[in-house]
Amino acid sequence: MPGPAVPGAAGPRTSGTDVVRVGGVSKRFTLRHNRSLKELAVAAVRGRPLGDTFMALDDVSLSVGQGESVALLGLNGSGKSTLLKLVSGVMTPDSGSIGVRGRVAGLIEVGAGFHPDLTGRENVYLNAAILGMDAATTRARFDEIVAFSEIERFIDTEVKFYSSGMFLRLAFAVAVHTEPDVFLVDEILAVGDEPFQQKCLARIRALRAEGRTLVIVSHDLDRMAKLCDRGVVLAGGRVQLDGGIDEAVAHLRG
Repeated sequence: MPGPAVPGAAGPRTSGTDVVRVGGVSKRFTLRHNRSLKELAVAAVRGRPLGDTFMALDDVSLSVGQGESVALLGLNGSGKSTLLKLVSGVMTPDSGSIGVRGRVAGLIEVGAGFHPDLTGRENVYLNAAILGMDAATTRARFDEIVAFSEIERFIDTEVKFYSSGMFLRLAFAVAVHTEPDVFLVDEILAVGDEPFQQKCLARIRALRAEGRTLVIVSHDLDRMAKLCDRGVVLAGGRVQLDGGIDEAVAHLRG
């Protein structure tokens, strides 16, 4: 179990080369429960919320510099995935600010950004456009994208018939071929077979070697220790520790 917050360890790092800045961000969700019509009516008359609120992030501040590889670590419910979704733009904060410079590509949820009634081929163009790549560049890289995904036989099949693993293959292939400045990954590497996971990891290492910025959510501490050089530990929606990856991993295991 993580210990208490480390004094001074949670302060945000900032520099002139920051590509991600999160300033005082908070995000809460309402946990809705099944209620009777009578309970709903009483709650409405009394002006009470229809569910309990959960503070997913509470006044979180951090910065990520150009070329950094950062692991967001913590127990389930600590706020890691919520923070990544906010940085990606999938969600907006209730308060605070988020700034990102450059092209962002994210693997936040399997199948996100894909239209189920379109084929894999059509979704390559759609997803690449969403990630900021023009059609001409997508055409030039199309064969490479499909080859990386290893789903050539199914590229003209509607993606609603894809398995989660096929979604992952195609989504990852598109994302890495857009040459993102900031690459966001949320535990999605746990999906798919071992050979493809290793292929993805090799590509992530290549992005790191190219100086791309990486922000990765994972419970695999050993893997994060090899992929990242910085670790941010979240607990209860707050930054508990921000330091070197070895320090962050040791803190979680302590």
